[in-house]
Amino acid sequence: MELQTISQVSSQFRISTRTLRYYEQIGLIQSTMKEGYSYRTYDEGTILRLKQIIVLRKLRIPLKSIAKILLTENTALAIDIFQQNLSEIGDEITALETIKSVIQSFIERLKIKNAKLQLLDDESLLEIVDSLTASKINFKEDKTMDDLIKADEKINKLTDRDVRIVYLPPSGVAAYQYEGDDPEMNVHKVVDAFVRESNLTEKKPDLRHYGFNSPNPVDETGRHGYEVWVTIPDGFSVSEPLVKKHFEGGLYAAHMIPFGAFDEWGLLNQWIENNGKYEFRSSGDYRNMFGLMEEHLNYVNRVHLDDPEEEGCQLDLLLPIKGR
Repeated sequence: MELQTISQVSSQFRISTRTLRYYEQIGLIQSTMKEGYSYRTYDEGTILRLKQIIVLRKLRIPLKSIAKILLTENTALAIDIFQQNLSEIGDEITALETIKSVIQSFIERLKIKNAKLQLLDDESLLEIVDSLTASKINFKEDKTMDDLIKADEKINKLTDRDVRIVYLPPSGVAAYQYEGDDPEMNVHKVVDAFVRESNLTEKKPDLRHYGFNSPNPVDETGRHGYEVWVTIPDGFSVSEPLVKKHFEGGLYAAHMIPFGAFDEWGLLNQWIENNGKYEFRSSGDYRNMFGLMEEHLNYVNRVHLDDPEEEGCQLDLLLPIKGR
């Protein structure tokens, strides 16, 4: 099998080049540098490993658990992880089936005249809902392939409950951009140092942290840059290499992800394409993600931790929108 470039792999598996680099960063996959190539390539073994990762992610196995499964030969450990995942899914199914039964009961009761006033006074129903996590129901019905396909379609699609409509206020920002290898890491080193040294989190407790590709990857090398903005008070001094800029703000569709789940950008784009109330508000600037951004939600806390990776990282994917 010939080596595949990062853009070929990204296109084949419908995951972003950034996700591929993140998988490599945490040790799940490895790329190779072939003489005459100036970009990442992947061999047959890595492609197989990536297929395994994607299967496990679709089964809702966390990346840390995937690493334990794939990077060790401890069968007992893998069994424990799968059993824990199975238990959590079982609890979720039980809860959803119970909710379904209670709502069906509500519907039947509401069909009875004057039942509305007494609907939520039923102590037995309230006790059932209150004990959802403790419910245990055995399911024996078989799942057909059609059922599994429908379930996969639902899992891999955002609903209105998964997306928040938020307004980001205009603000001054301190900005830094870097282009080259691992641009996100290099940008964050500089910006984090600026935030700590200037005591910015004390001077602006409501600090917000935005980031976006700048420029976007434009060819098969996957080479790109990254720019970070941190909001600053009026009149705040910013020293080189950072520069002051103005963020216009506006209306955004926001979807929260754990760090690494960048493939969900595709789900958010699909959501806005099918939305009847809002549409994409493009900045027209392809080099800067057309106005799309990522907001680091727990940044203020993480920037002061000795080992921020222990806490994990949450991001909002932000897509600019306007009314149709």
